Amino acid sequence: MTPSPNRATLLGIGDNVVDFYLDRNEFFPGGNALNVAVLAKRFGLDDAGYIGIVGNDVEGGHVLASLAAENVWFERVRQAYGENGKAIVHLDEKGDRVFLRSNKGGIQKRLGLRMEEADLDAVERYGHVHSSLFSNLDHELPNIRERAQSVSFDFSWRHELDYVKSIAPHITTAFFSGSALNDGEIDDLIDTVHKLGVSTVGVTRGSDGAFWMVDGKRYRQGIKPTRVIDTLGAGDSFIAGYISSTLMGNAVEEALDQAATFAAKTCTVFGAFGHPYKVEG
Repeated sequence: MTPSPNRATLLGIGDNVVDFYLDRNEFFPGGNALNVAVLAKRFGLDDAGYIGIVGNDVEGGHVLASLAAENVWFERVRQAYGENGKAIVHLDEKGDRVFLRSNKGGIQKRLGLRMEEADLDAVERYGHVHSSLFSNLDHELPNIRERAQSVSFDFSWRHELDYVKSIAPHITTAFFSGSALNDGEIDDLIDTVHKLGVSTVGVTRGSDGAFWMVDGKRYRQGIKPTRVIDTLGAGDSFIAGYISSTLMGNAVEEALDQAATFAAKTCTVFGAFGHPYKVEG
């Protein structure tokens, strides 16, 4: 795999899980870094890849099978002895996912991903990298940034300044969940992170849409009406849609609009990108 410099490509590095739906007795592949890679490929990127650690159990095998089915490059995925990351999920009456418990990332968190030269070669080939808070990859971000054209990072709910300061020098784009923040707090967060040298800062807040800043200019994006079945993966879809659209050369306004449409579509199916595995018994 050697993408041309003119092709739009993205490499997800870090977390993967399976989301087990108690009410359906089935699980789906997921995890922010993996979701964004798969969803970027679905959005229309020329190529997408994923590097992480999966377990040697049924769940880990299903993650690998799902990557293959989605035509996402995963030659540098490690399969290790132990259980794959797993979250237990329940859907409420509105289709919102409620996380009940997890195994704290499974084998991926216990081992911790260490970037080898072959991994960094892949970073250089793909050019654009996405990772996340849940990837436990903070120690490797300086090495990744040296070889990547851009690095996006999902902080999720974690907004504390000391942590953000430790990550900011090694990324170009920051995403946050603003579900617990009001408008003023979101504005302050965006200003603070932008002043740390991060060129693009985005905060999503569920039904209130997204708050954005790119190179000092602010944007707002509303949600797209849809028939909600399952909101799991909607935020990752928005991130994947935005990244993909901008890599394809679209302006910020168009990228945000396309990301909102892409996220709305994800809400109409179960799981972040499908591929259910039915558990017998």
